[in-house]
Formats: sequence, structure tokens, C-alpha cells
Amino acid sequence: MCLGIPGQIIEIVDDANSIAKVEVSGVRRNVNVALVRPEGIGPGDWVLIHVGFAMSKIDEAEAQETLGVLQTMGSVYTEELQMLHESHIE
Repeated sequence: MCLGIPGQIIEIVDDANSIAKVEVSGVRRNVNVALVRPEGIGPGDWVLIHVGFAMSKIDEAEAQETLGVLQTMGSVYTEELQMLHESHIE
């Protein structure tokens, strides 16, 4: 199962290629933010991530609520975090 997981943008690491470092539950990974750049994003903003892409910009309240629900899913959520931890987008 693939989930959309909230992550907070830490920094834009490659402006030309729309790559940002995002933190998801303590895991930091580069993700492509091209789809949400028109909405105006930057460090501190929250995005919903799916397969290495930020799919939408969300507010912090929605991010926290979604994380809470995902954590109740147990192994499905932890497996998704493990896949994120093992991924590498440069």
C-alpha cells in the first residue's frame, strides 16, 4: 500500500530542479516539489508526499491530524516510513 505522508520542508536544495529536503517523522529525504511550487512553498511549509513527490501543500493542523491517523495504522505506516528511509532522490 502506498500512502500520502505529511512532511515539513526543511530547505530547497536544488532550486532549478525543484528538489527540497523534507522531514517526515524524523526521516529527512529529498523530494520533488515541482507540483506545489506554484502555490508558493518554502522552509517550514507542510506537503503531502507520495512516491517521492510533494502532491499538495497542506497546513500544519492537517499534517498533524493525518500523521496521527497514519500512526494508528501500525505496520502499514512503519513500512511506508522504512521505504522512505531507504529511498534516495538526488
